[in-house]
Amino acid sequence: MTGGIIDPTRRSTVTATRSDAPRPESLAGLRVGLLENGKRNAAQILDAVGRVLAERHGTGPMVPKLKRQFAMPLPEELVEELVQECDVVVIGVGDCGSCSASAVADGIRLEQAGVPAAVVCTDAFEATSRAMAELKGDERYPFILTEHPVANLTHERIEDRAGQLAERVAERLLVRRPASEVA
Repeated sequence: MTGGIIDPTRRSTVTATRSDAPRPESLAGLRVGLLENGKRNAAQILDAVGRVLAERHGTGPMVPKLKRQFAMPLPEELVEELVQECDVVVIGVGDCGSCSASAVADGIRLEQAGVPAAVVCTDAFEATSRAMAELKGDERYPFILTEHPVANLTHERIEDRAGQLAERVAERLLVRRPASEVA
């Protein structure tokens, strides 16, 4: 395997391409992928968001997946699994610079594969997330920001945060935002 270094702060001359996959009209009955990065509390937040989506939108089964290397691109095998097993995917939680940038890259990759994705990053890494979107050719890719940090949240705060995030996640999965709107 070859490796390389991606500098997400590098300014690119690539034009935005709007990589959004077609959106469903409803989440009812859909299989929802929960792609977590192994960071502390990421799985707990995504699980809680999944429960809220099921309660409010009648989603189908949750499909939890783990990305083992949070700062690396999504392995092709995992992309294929997500495409085959999920109708939509929630990615998160980007709680550091490299995992936030990688989460945005993963969201764009899934969108290009035809799977609507909602990417959740913390506000401390908004610049890194935006830089990766630009680097990937979609400078206006709409990710969702939540308050930093998430690693130290208690169970009660995780549930509160999930309640706050769930409707924003649903909106991102269901509605194609205008190109002029920024996350």
